[in-house]
Amino acid sequence: MNNFKKPLFLVFLVSFSLQSENLLEIYNEALENDPTFKAAEYSYLADKEIVVQGRAALLPSLTLSGSTNWNEYYQDKQLQQEYNSFSSSARLSQPLFRLDSWFQYKQSKSLTNAAEAEFAFEQQNLLVRTAELYFGVLRAIDNLNAAISEEKAIKKQLDQAQQRFEVGLSAITGVQEAQLAYDLSKASRISIEGKLFSAREALNALIGREIFSLDELGEGLLVEVPTPTSKEQWVDLALENNYQLKAAYLRKDAARNNARSSASNHLPKIDIVGSKSESETNQFNYEGFNIDGQGIPVPEVTGRRNFAIQFSMPIFQGGAVNSRRKQAYSEYERTNENTLFTQRRIIQEVRSEFSNVLTLVANVTAQKQAVISATSALEATQVGYKVGTRNIVDLLQAEKNLYSAEKNLANAKYDYILSNLKLALASGTITPGDLVRINSLLR
Repeated sequence: MNNFKKPLFLVFLVSFSLQSENLLEIYNEALENDPTFKAAEYSYLADKEIVVQGRAALLPSLTLSGSTNWNEYYQDKQLQQEYNSFSSSARLSQPLFRLDSWFQYKQSKSLTNAAEAEFAFEQQNLLVRTAELYFGVLRAIDNLNAAISEEKAIKKQLDQAQQRFEVGLSAITGVQEAQLAYDLSKASRISIEGKLFSAREALNALIGREIFSLDELGEGLLVEVPTPTSKEQWVDLALENNYQLKAAYLRKDAARNNARSSASNHLPKIDIVGSKSESETNQFNYEGFNIDGQGIPVPEVTGRRNFAIQFSMPIFQGGAVNSRRKQAYSEYERTNENTLFTQRRIIQEVRSEFSNVLTLVANVTAQKQAVISATSALEATQVGYKVGTRNIVDLLQAEKNLYSAEKNLANAKYDYILSNLKLALASGTITPGDLVRINSLLR
């Protein structure tokens, strides 16, 4: 079931602290250092033991015991005898008919398989979380660069407006408008700097160390509709491959077997039991021979072997057996409803992410055209401002429009990449190969 049990991608290049790092290098470190993922791994390892414990109830059990005792016998406060006694025993039991234990074993298998499916999902989810945090930093850097460029451009326009006002070529309102735009752009830049710091810290927390530089997204991103192109085909993939849904189905099976086990508690239980015991008493006998005032030890060894088929069947336990059966079946029905909820949630996620990818394909195309249009509009406004047909407000707005379009295009690209990964995660088809392809777009 699980193809992600071991980190298979640690063969990629090891990052250098003074060089920019790429997405795969961060992912490889996250496999080893992300506390959320490591906790999921240890949870899976712990749950693997459930099936071993469930199987143990069907296998033979052997118990050995032994003791040694020092005995002293007094009469009228006078020591009469003192001796050692030893005993040992062995008991072997093999369940012959335990229907409740059989269903508990089937329950344990389902729970272990569910834990494996949940761990597989956590491995897939780590791919998405790493990409989200990585591109979250790149997004903040792009937004900050756009804000800095906008602030510099507006500062330049403010200086020009002041110069024009000083020589009487423009009114004070032009300076005031430029000053307002500059103040707003500066406040926006400071806010974005804070978001960049938070994004970096979130990525640092993923791998447990500070990251100084990241490879940025190049120009080779191919924006296209997802394959398959049908929403319902993606839903079918999710119903077949989504690990969360697989885990829900397995936990539903576990709950059903638990209910069957509880319902079997009123049935007979038959075991084959064999036991062997032996005891030895080294007791002194004062009524026999006497050597130098000491009794002669007379060891006595006794033993017993017993083989039996044991039968037990609860008749009445105050209603506890029937109550546990009702409780177990109610828990099964609850698990059944939770499984149905998980199925519907996953179908909703797949459909929403598929529609989101289609929207982002159109959005990236539109944002590319918006950058071209904003660039042309700024050039035309700059010419008009020089000849006096446009004022400072028009020029400031044109510059804002260009930087806003560039920022929106970068954000749309990141959203498109992440939405594709989320669609693959919801459908259960995401693999580390998806990160390899994305990493090839970085520079």
